[in-house]
Amino acid sequence: MLSVKQELLAALAAELERLQPGAGARAAFENPKVAAHGDFACTAAMQLAKPLKANPRQLGEQLKAALAATPTFARWTDAIELAGPGFLNIRLKPEAKQQVVREVLDGGARYGWQAPHGDKVLVEFVSANPTGPLHVGHGRQAAIGDAISHLYQTQGWQVHREFYYNDAGVQIDTLTRSVQLRAQGVKPGDAGWPEAAYNGDYIQDIADAYRAGATVRADDREYTASGDVQDAAGIRQFAVAYLRNEQDKDLAAFNLKFDEYYLESSLYERGLVAETVQRLVANGKTYEQDGALWLKTTDYGDDKDRVMRKGDGTYTYFVPDLAYHIQKFQRGYTRAVNIQGTDHHGTIARVRAGLQAADVGIPQGYPDYVLHTMVRVVRGGEEVKISKRAGSYVTLRDLIEWTSQDAVRFFLLSRKPDTEYTFDVDLAVAQNNDNPVYYVQYAHARICSVLRGWREDWDVATLQGVDLSPLDGPQAQALMLLLARYPEMLTAAAAGNAPHDVTFYLRELAASYHSYYDAERILVDDESVKLARLALVAATAQVLHNGLAVLGVSAPARM
Repeated sequence: MLSVKQELLAALAAELERLQPGAGARAAFENPKVAAHGDFACTAAMQLAKPLKANPRQLGEQLKAALAATPTFARWTDAIELAGPGFLNIRLKPEAKQQVVREVLDGGARYGWQAPHGDKVLVEFVSANPTGPLHVGHGRQAAIGDAISHLYQTQGWQVHREFYYNDAGVQIDTLTRSVQLRAQGVKPGDAGWPEAAYNGDYIQDIADAYRAGATVRADDREYTASGDVQDAAGIRQFAVAYLRNEQDKDLAAFNLKFDEYYLESSLYERGLVAETVQRLVANGKTYEQDGALWLKTTDYGDDKDRVMRKGDGTYTYFVPDLAYHIQKFQRGYTRAVNIQGTDHHGTIARVRAGLQAADVGIPQGYPDYVLHTMVRVVRGGEEVKISKRAGSYVTLRDLIEWTSQDAVRFFLLSRKPDTEYTFDVDLAVAQNNDNPVYYVQYAHARICSVLRGWREDWDVATLQGVDLSPLDGPQAQALMLLLARYPEMLTAAAAGNAPHDVTFYLRELAASYHSYYDAERILVDDESVKLARLALVAATAQVLHNGLAVLGVSAPARM
């Protein structure tokens, strides 16, 4: 049906070009809000009425007649209807909709994907400082970032997943002191235990491992403890390595792998922070006031200028951010997407302003930001706030152990990132239609069961060339139209950094399949009807599988 749609769009473009030169480039179809109104809608007559100084409804009549006379519309459409002030509602012939079944079966796992175009995108997400286990908020960020990465891959981008973290600073100082005190036998509640120290049981685990002279390995580092409780520098390195290893375990439980771990300290060690400051000073974008160095971010739309270097000579946190994003661009990433909590909203204007002030060729609006809210966890009807392991929050691994990786991913992607979300643990393990991930996975498993009932060793090749003309019922046609929407849904979701659109689509597709299954028996005696229906459900299973893969969720063949 993609090829059919392109043919129809080409015919529409040619007619619009005749009405007004240049209008053909804007040829487009919309999906009617009410299914009974048709399969495609066209608003071109209303858009052209003003520049052509014509009555939109009369122009609609003219366009309708012109389209109906074309061989393409005659071949693929049953009717073109004029509605309202100039809408054209287009009804496709069943054979036009049936084309999508072949397209899906031929495309397989790559159905809906665009050809590679060579452009590179860097998606930065999770980026948790190594001071404790990953919490549920990190989990939401992990699910969003990985799904957005998959979406960009479907659109032909070269995708680089990056984890940026601070391996120095106040938080690491606090971690070091907390571990050192535990190693020395001081614990929370004792005299001398700092109020700001980390209290979770994991701090004692680190201290015990350090005293035992353990070696810890993470994806980006390895360190062997000396066991000397007075060696603060050694404790610091060991604690960071230990918690990076813990984060790796959290990410492995989530089936997530990063391409690179980028250290904030490396920006200082390589002189990139100083180089960025020098560039901004040389460009005349800074000034001295009250003993501090300021950046003129108001020149670029920020609500106030920002301090870069404080009176004590240290840099504010957004200065290494500027250096880091300049590095992203200079590494060839023409697009960058940052997944961060809503508490980072204030950084957007200042980072973008600083990048423009640096004048290194970075386009306005770079990078893109996707901000997410935190997550409430409810179990047994009550909110869960404390994890014994972490001390003050529910960890990502807790949530996976209570439910499953599939449930955590799907649930955390089932709302727009900036909306509040309550994760219901009991719902996530329920095997009923109220559980959205179960509902979608069950649709896939149900189709696999039907296909096995036909032939245990069935394969796609057997169904690729079958006669599809029996697929003329209303539920079958509705299902085929939905399958045809999948590629454009992917494109729109990637353009909007909106993986939640995939979850919405999959739930709609599962519902459409269940309706079709209830309306038409598939394994009937008539061989041609049976094969056509099997081809349709096999195509549906493929699209369910493809969409779940974008979310990082499995598509089980049995449940």
